[in-house]
Amino acid sequence: MSALAYTYPASRFEPAVLVDLNAKAERERLSKAALKGFFKLAEQWKLRDEEARELLGGLSSSAFYEWKKNPERVLEVDRITRISYLIGIYKALHILYGDKLADEWVKLPNQNTIFAGRTPLDTMLAGGLLAMQTVRKLVDARRGGL
Repeated sequence: MSALAYTYPASRFEPAVLVDLNAKAERERLSKAALKGFFKLAEQWKLRDEEARELLGGLSSSAFYEWKKNPERVLEVDRITRISYLIGIYKALHILYGDKLADEWVKLPNQNTIFAGRTPLDTMLAGGLLAMQTVRKLVDARRGGL
């Protein structure tokens, strides 16, 4: 009698490989696309420049306009992480809602306990990176991604 070999069933889905953002080469690879994506998102969400600067972690006006004009730079881990959360929120909203509502959602008052009547944008501006992470988890959960 042979022994049974227990294994997990094969899956067609491979887990995503985590990117090491501490590696400069990875940040160099991702930074330009991240900034271009962020500025496109800011345009779609109709963010004021001061809101966009705050979402990036309190960037100065001069640096913001330089980055907008020339996105060829290497971002710090914190800024790439912020942009990643925001782009994830943008993507999830466009999966959940039509384009118009998806782009307006961040500026609409929200009664979810996370927002307490404030807009998701105000919540993210006040709460920074952790608030962005929370909003990302919320919209991912709503679309069935968690």
